[in-house]
Amino acid sequence: MEAVTKPSVHIVLVHGACHGAWCWYKLKPLLEAAGCRVTAHDLAASGIDRRSLDEVRSLAEYSQPLLELMAALPAAEKVVVVGHSLGGMNIALAMEMYPHKIAVAVFIAAFLPGSIPQLSDKTLAEEWLDTKFLQYGSNEDPQTSMLFGPDMLSSKLYHLSSREDLELAKMLVRPSSLFREDLSKMSALLTKEGYGSVKMAYVVCTEDKIIPECSQRSQIETNGVDEVKVIENADHMTMFSQPQRLCKSLHS
Repeated sequence: MEAVTKPSVHIVLVHGACHGAWCWYKLKPLLEAAGCRVTAHDLAASGIDRRSLDEVRSLAEYSQPLLELMAALPAAEKVVVVGHSLGGMNIALAMEMYPHKIAVAVFIAAFLPGSIPQLSDKTLAEEWLDTKFLQYGSNEDPQTSMLFGPDMLSSKLYHLSSREDLELAKMLVRPSSLFREDLSKMSALLTKEGYGSVKMAYVVCTEDKIIPECSQRSQIETNGVDEVKVIENADHMTMFSQPQRLCKSLHS
């Protein structure tokens, strides 16, 4: 009698702002070694995607590579979508548009649509250190780009990650946007039949300085998260500071 081969879990990894698919370089082989199929694409104007940020005016346009991937999946296939940081907003769009193609949505130290903080210009200027904010677009459609500076990366994002990973980030980060106007309308665009029908999990990173643990747990309490896992001694970039533990959290 032939053994029945169990299909591998397909995990789709979605990076956060200013980063790219490169930020999963430690986690991807760990998940694949555990038997998972892993896809990690750059979002628009990120990583090695050829578009410039001037071509990206909305969260939907920024999310286009992820949405195209979801649309191309076989009808019967369900994936695990994983969003880190601002990537939580990208996977929320995918949940709304393709709920039938998602087995579970995992948010890693991420923003959830139901509790997006009001990030004022003053807060960003004071707490985001040397992050650069610049205007782009037109007078009719003004946009604001952002780019994490060396101090922001070392003090707030990568403070428990290796020096090598910090240097990699300094070399590879690209300007992105918070798409604040889109995010302010996000909750109104999500439905119970779409986004609300997908099982949700959250990975708490205890030493996160971008979304502190208390803020992560507040989001969890107000957003109907089905499962919570905690990674101790993990900074915001837990895929760098605790890749083995993150792999275990996603695979278990």
